[in-house]
Amino acid sequence: MDALKKTERHEWILDGLDCANCALKIENGVSKIEGVLDCSVNFVTKTLTMTASSDEKEEIFRQTEQKVHKLEPHVRMIVKNTRGRSRENSRNEADITQVCATEDCACGHTYSHEAHGEEAHAHSGHDHGEHVHGDRDHHSSSQAHAHSHGDDSHAGHTHDHGAEGTRRMIVRLAAGAVIGAAAWWLPVEGVGKLVLFLLAYIIVGGDVVLQAARSLVRGMAFDEYFLMTLATVGAFAIGEYPEGVAVMFFYQIGELFQGIAVNRSRKSISDLMNIRPDYANLKTGDSVRRVSPEDVRIGELIVIKPGEKIPLDGKVVDGKSHVDTSALTGESVPRTVEPGSSVLSGFVNTSGLLTVEVSKEFGESTVSKILELVQNASSKKAPTEKFITKFSRYYTPVVVIVALLLAVVPPLVAPGAQFADWVYRALIFLVISCPCALVVSIPLGFFGGIGAASRSGILIKGGNYLEALNDVKYAVFDKTGTLTKGVFRVTGIYPADGFTKASLLETAALSELHSTHPIAASLRESYGKELQPERVQQYSEISGHGIQAQIDGRLVLAGNAKLMEREHVAYSAAQQAGNLDEGTVVHVAVDSVYAGCILISDEVKEDAAKTIASLKKLGVVKTIMLTGDNRTVAEAVGRQLGLDEVRSELLPQHKAEAIEQLSASKKTGDKVLFVGDGINDTPVLALADVGVAMGGLGSDAAIEAADIVIMNDEPSRLVTAIHIAKRTRRIVWQNIIFALGVKVIFLTLGAFGIATMWEAVFSDVGVTLLAVLNVMRVLKARSYE
Repeated sequence: MDALKKTERHEWILDGLDCANCALKIENGVSKIEGVLDCSVNFVTKTLTMTASSDEKEEIFRQTEQKVHKLEPHVRMIVKNTRGRSRENSRNEADITQVCATEDCACGHTYSHEAHGEEAHAHSGHDHGEHVHGDRDHHSSSQAHAHSHGDDSHAGHTHDHGAEGTRRMIVRLAAGAVIGAAAWWLPVEGVGKLVLFLLAYIIVGGDVVLQAARSLVRGMAFDEYFLMTLATVGAFAIGEYPEGVAVMFFYQIGELFQGIAVNRSRKSISDLMNIRPDYANLKTGDSVRRVSPEDVRIGELIVIKPGEKIPLDGKVVDGKSHVDTSALTGESVPRTVEPGSSVLSGFVNTSGLLTVEVSKEFGESTVSKILELVQNASSKKAPTEKFITKFSRYYTPVVVIVALLLAVVPPLVAPGAQFADWVYRALIFLVISCPCALVVSIPLGFFGGIGAASRSGILIKGGNYLEALNDVKYAVFDKTGTLTKGVFRVTGIYPADGFTKASLLETAALSELHSTHPIAASLRESYGKELQPERVQQYSEISGHGIQAQIDGRLVLAGNAKLMEREHVAYSAAQQAGNLDEGTVVHVAVDSVYAGCILISDEVKEDAAKTIASLKKLGVVKTIMLTGDNRTVAEAVGRQLGLDEVRSELLPQHKAEAIEQLSASKKTGDKVLFVGDGINDTPVLALADVGVAMGGLGSDAAIEAADIVIMNDEPSRLVTAIHIAKRTRRIVWQNIIFALGVKVIFLTLGAFGIATMWEAVFSDVGVTLLAVLNVMRVLKARSYE
C-alpha cells in the first residue's frame, strides 16, 4: 500500500479558461513544479489533470494554485466531485488537509467551491494510488465542463461566449462599427478624427488591451492579446487609424465565431455522452420520491417509468418492458427485460413500468465508469498532440525574435528603408505567429473521435490509444467469448446401432445431472425436459475423463475418448460419423456397449469472419488466435474465419509469452493489438500495444485491464474503431497542414510587405475558425459497413 500512495492523481475544472494558448501556458507552468510528475490541461474539457508526489501534496497544490493565478488570474480552480467513491478512499480523505480552504488564499485568489452542478466539493479530488477507475463520480460532459458565463469573473477577453456574453459582444461591436464608420465618413480632421477612432477602438477592443496589459505586468508577453494590442496600437502610432480599428474589429468578430464554434463542438461531444441520469425514483414502502442517484444504496428499490433513464445498475424485481441500450452499446434494437433480468445505468426504459433492486452504488455503476473513462481520456494525449505542444513552445518565441530582427535590421542596413514600414511588417509578422488553430483544433479532434467511438459503444481510454489504432499491423485474438460466443450448445447427436437420438441425449443429460461443467449444462439445456434425480442411483466424476453413473440400474459412462479407452469400449467406427472436429465430443456407453456420441460446439460469432477480412483490408498484415482449447477445435475455427495463424492448448502465461515474442520481432512503429474477454486475459491485455476487451458491458475487470473496451459482443466494432481512428487522424493532419501552410505563406508575404493586417488576422483567427469547423466533421455519424 505504501508504494501505491507515493503518487496520486488529481483533477480540477479550470472555470473561465478561455483560450487554448492559456491552457498551454498553464500546462507548461504546472509541469515545472517540483513533485509534479505529469500534467495535462485540456482546453476542450477545461480540465487540469495532474499526477504528483503524495509526500508534498499540500505544497504542490499551493504552488499549482499560485501558478494558475499568476498565468490566468480570472481562472478559478474547482475540485472535481468525489462523491460515490469507495469507502476506503472516503476514509483516507478525512486525513487530507484542504489547501486554500478559506475563501481568500494567501495569493489573494478565490479558490472556488461554488457548485457548478455538483462539481465543487469540500474535499480535494485525490486518488490514492495511480489507478483511478471506478473511484470517482463523474457527471455528464455538459455538467463536467465548467463554462465561464459571459464576462463572468473577469473583465478580460474570453473565447467562451455564453448567450449573454454573445449579445454584449454584438452590441459592443455594432457600436464600435458605427463610431468607426462616422470617423471614416464625417468631415472631421486632426484631433477630432483621432478621438473618434480611439473611442471606436476602445469600445471594440478595450478588453483585449486590458488583458494584454495584465499579461505584460505578469511578465507573460507575446500571448495573443499582447500581439494583437501591439499590432493595432502600432497601426495608430504610424497614423493608420482606420486599419487599427478595423483589424481589432475583425479580430473580435473572428473570436466571437470561433468561441461559438468551439462551444457548439463541445456541446456535440457532450450530447454524445449525455447518459448521466439526473434523478432516481426511490421506492420506500408505498411511496415513491425523487432523489439524487448518489443517495440510493445497494438493496433499495427504484421505479423507472416509461421514457426515463435507468439511473443505477440492478435487477428487475417487478414489471416487463423494452430497454434502449444504444447509449452504451450503440445497438438500435431494444432489449426485453422482465423479473430476474439485469439492467444497467444508462439504459432507457421505453415502455412498461419497472421496479429494480439496486446492485451497485452510483460511483460504481456502469454509467459512472463510462463517463469517467471518456472524460479522463483527454489526459492521455496522442503523440500528435504532444508534438504540437512542443512545437508551439518553440515556434512562437522564434517568430517573435524574427519579428524583432525584421523591425530593426533592415532600416539599419538597407538604404532608403523606412523604419515605420518595417515596424508595420514586424507587427503583421507577430499577429500571424499565434498557433491558436493547432492548439485548439487538435485536442478537439481527438476528443471528438473518442466521443464518436463512445456513441458506437466503444470506450477508448485516451487519444494515444485512438492514434495507435492507425498503426496496428498484428491483430491477436482470444477464442472463447471473443471470436466465438462462449456459449456451448449441442450441435450434433450421433447414436450407435440400437439407440435413438432421443434416448442418447436423455442418457447423457441424466449422467450429467449433478455436474456444474458448462458442457453438462449444455446437455441438460438441449434435453429441455425435467430430469428425475431418483433415476440416478450412483454418480462419480473421473478427473480428466468424464462421468460414471448408475441410471435405472445400468452403468453409464459419459466423457472423452480417454474414458472409452480406459474402460475398453470400442468407439472408433462411430466417431467417424459427422464432422466431429468442430467441437467437443461426449462419448456415451451403457453397460460397456457404445451408445454413440454428442457434439458440443462453441458457436462462432456471426460477424467474426467479416471482421477478420475487414482488418486485412485496413492494413493488418497478420491475424492470430491464441486459445487454451484443443488443437482440432482451434484449427477448425481458424479455417472457418480465415485466420493466418492459430496457437492452441495455451495456458495464460503462454499467451503472454506469445505477445512478447511478437512485440520483439515486429518493426518499430508497428502496433500489436490483442482482443480478449478482459477477465482471464488481463496480463496479455497489459502487454499488447493496444489491449481491447470484448463484451465489457458491466465487467469491472474488462474496464480496468483494457485500453479500449467494446461494450457489446461484436468483433466488428473493432473495425469501426479503426475507421474512426483513421478518420480522426486524417482530419487532424488536414488541420495541421492547412494551418501551418497558411501561416508560412502569410509570414512570407508579411516579411516582404505584401500582406496587410487584414490578412494577418485571417491567418490567425480565420484559420482557427476553419480548423474548428473542419474538426467537427469527426462527430458526424458514418457507416463503416
